[in-house]
Amino acid sequence: MFTESGTQSPHHVVIIGGGFGGLYATKALGSAPVKVTLIDKRNFHLFQPLLYQVATGGLSPGDISSPLRAVLSRNKNTEVLMGEVTDVDPEQKTIKLRDKSLSYDTLIVATGVSHHYFGNDQWSEQAPGLKTVEDALEMRRRIFLAFEAAEKETDPEKRRAWLTFVIAGGGPTGVELAGALAELAYSTLKHDFRNIDTSEARILLLEGMERILPPYPPELSAKAQASLEKLGVMVQTNTLVTNIEGDRVTVRRGDQTEEIPTQTVLWAAGMKASGMGAVLQNCAGAELDRAGRVIVSQDLSLANHPNIFVIGDLANFPHQDDKPLPGVAPVAMQEGQYVANLIKRRLQGQTLKPFRYFNYGSLAVIGRHAAVVDFGMVKFSGFLAWLTWIFIHIYFLIEFDNKLLVLIQWGWNYFTRKRGARLITGAEALPEVEVEVPDTYQTTVKV
Repeated sequence: MFTESGTQSPHHVVIIGGGFGGLYATKALGSAPVKVTLIDKRNFHLFQPLLYQVATGGLSPGDISSPLRAVLSRNKNTEVLMGEVTDVDPEQKTIKLRDKSLSYDTLIVATGVSHHYFGNDQWSEQAPGLKTVEDALEMRRRIFLAFEAAEKETDPEKRRAWLTFVIAGGGPTGVELAGALAELAYSTLKHDFRNIDTSEARILLLEGMERILPPYPPELSAKAQASLEKLGVMVQTNTLVTNIEGDRVTVRRGDQTEEIPTQTVLWAAGMKASGMGAVLQNCAGAELDRAGRVIVSQDLSLANHPNIFVIGDLANFPHQDDKPLPGVAPVAMQEGQYVANLIKRRLQGQTLKPFRYFNYGSLAVIGRHAAVVDFGMVKFSGFLAWLTWIFIHIYFLIEFDNKLLVLIQWGWNYFTRKRGARLITGAEALPEVEVEVPDTYQTTVKV
């Protein structure tokens, strides 16, 4: 590629997505002799592993978000664009945004995943998931509105429904969300209301498989369940959600069904690939799995398109241990760094061994003083696991000010048992409850 003056322009790497995979690839290319363009629909990188703490009032969105331009300001070869890619032309080596087109020499797609309701997308209005800042704020709004509505409700059954929280999905997100919600109800809010006892809240964690945290060793799953139950969470395994409608959830256990009256359902049960998977299938013949993820080669590229790479949660890498790699941040980080190194090697006429993920361990926090850690040969739980979880999450926050803010906030929350970000925001600031009016009839109003 040449400029108007006839000089050769640098190799242009376009990266779609500013999550862990895209950001780590961009940072790794910061000193390379290439031009980098990072495109994201948002102007910030989000530390998704801590979203559940925003949803339960422990942290504010700004504590776990970093402006992409600030993070990459020292990368003089990098341009950041806020936009949405709608199409890719592999033959012309161009991508199309809503307002412009860009050419590329190498394309890296790292657009992640979204919620998966297994064919029941109508549930999304009643059971929000947890992938974005907006998701976390919506969860926070519904959680705290439920307590406010219960405070005003005089009907015991309706009050019980407001104080019943159902979490669908017993993976790491569901487990961490259930533990934080239990601490909120049974400790933080315990003395804040006058007409309700928040310790009477019912927190149900539903998992379709035989144990929670299915990817973890069975002994850690058992310890996690014991810790949750000690906090007051009701764990129900082998339980499938079959319907969410109005103020109740229908579940099935074997041949038995049950309706659970509740006003708050939180979804942590499944994920599906972003729309870029289908775009790559249509334009580049990419093979997709059942969840819409792109099946990649051993170097994370597309078959027949060695200059197009897919990394992070959008990628299905089936070349290690005969099963796809998990959709976790460390996988995306390592894939981003690998592709960046591969690009630099190729520009020097060299090759690189196929990608291999090094699993340094898995962690899930359950509540105050409780977590489970799987480092392969070393597995442990309890207080030491909790400290390990804190250290690792602080370490991987992107900016120093985020590390400092989160550390101070966690320290304050630990010693005071308070959560400082308990704001109710959004279009509907007040829940609808039935109240008595003088003319002896009932109406539904916001109070």
